[in-house]
Amino acid sequence: MSAIPTDPQQRLQQLSDVVTQILELAKKAGASSAEAGVSASSGISATVRLGEVETIEHNSDNGMGLTVYFGHRKGSASTTDLSPAAIQDAVNAACNIARFTTEDNFNGLADADLMLKQQPDLDLYHPWELSIDEAIDKALECETAARDYDKRISNSEGATVNTSAGFHVYGNSHDFLGAYPGTRHSVSCSVIAGSGDAMQRDYWYDTSRVPSELADSVSIGKKTAERTLARLDSRRVKTGNFPVIFRSDVAPGLLRSFISSIRGSALYRKSTFMLDMLNQQVFPDFVSISENPLLPRGLSSSSYDSDGVATRAREIVSKGVLNNYVLDAYSSRRLQMQNTGNAGGVRNLHISQSDNSFDDLLKEMGTGLVVTELMGQGVNMVTGDYSRGAAGFWVENGQIQHAVQEITIAGNLKNMFMDLIAVGNDSDNPGSVKTGSWLIKSMTIAGE
Repeated sequence: MSAIPTDPQQRLQQLSDVVTQILELAKKAGASSAEAGVSASSGISATVRLGEVETIEHNSDNGMGLTVYFGHRKGSASTTDLSPAAIQDAVNAACNIARFTTEDNFNGLADADLMLKQQPDLDLYHPWELSIDEAIDKALECETAARDYDKRISNSEGATVNTSAGFHVYGNSHDFLGAYPGTRHSVSCSVIAGSGDAMQRDYWYDTSRVPSELADSVSIGKKTAERTLARLDSRRVKTGNFPVIFRSDVAPGLLRSFISSIRGSALYRKSTFMLDMLNQQVFPDFVSISENPLLPRGLSSSSYDSDGVATRAREIVSKGVLNNYVLDAYSSRRLQMQNTGNAGGVRNLHISQSDNSFDDLLKEMGTGLVVTELMGQGVNMVTGDYSRGAAGFWVENGQIQHAVQEITIAGNLKNMFMDLIAVGNDSDNPGSVKTGSWLIKSMTIAGE
């Protein structure tokens, strides 16, 4: 039996009626303006481990959040119960909060003229008519491919097949109402390999809006095994300053740190190392960073942001220069700048890439470290100081020599961004952030 609703338009209409009801109740309660978002999702997930079914899940979730404004006073409430009584209680709670909060002149809905006027079809809804038995078979196929790859694969953390559909509606007192369905499917696997007394684990996965665009289960299992085996016989390296490659599956973390540093909330609080860097050089001139919220089938695509503001494709960094910040309605008012339609985040982030393959980056680096895993939260967004536990591979003469573990890498993000030598063309990793591997001129490596 499929877990995906058969009539998405009917479900969206039901949720749209709920949003309309919430806005009407808020108005009757005296709110000068209001906004509400309602979502519903359902799906199935099957996990196997060591050839046996471990868990089967049927998921069905609802959620509603609303914000009301009494002038510049704001109150919010949320619930997972969409019954009329629960909705009324949530509206009452939000209004009571707003009546007793302090006024903030920057509070309020986004400007009416910024609302999305016409909603395009971004092709986000592709249900996977997958039975539980079929999901189990695919998970078994994935795990078996990993476990049978090499006799050193000694254990497994399991393989999971997941499929879900979500329905999202947002509306506000500007008479804006946006609604869209979306699907997301994934296959993942994690195994453990042993060599002597040492053991290592790694994983791989794929995710997509469209089931036919997922990598096949066998290839995901084999890649999981290859990644795990490559980590065997890890050792530490000597302390020093060396070039570092952040492999393409960990490089998105650097891009996310950059985006965090130019968010409006960090800027008006003056809690970022990128303060007052607008129209300044923040990367080498070969770097461009863009977002495309309107990408068909994109994993984070949406034609409007969480405030109802129309989104658009834009270059955040051009030729290394920071063009604009990442702002929503509130932060743009605080900073007296133009709203960039980023309530809810940046969508489908992308950095320009060179023609260099990963092997080309190794050769250009010569001797240094490839980072494949990062641990800890050692990123200070106020100063840009960066210090994290790491694992990966040691490189000499442009060739990987051995795996590396139990080290720390350190630098400063502002310097790391400017010291970026190249971004590889190996950007075929799953996810909504597209980047190849980053080669950075020098970082401090703390090992032996």
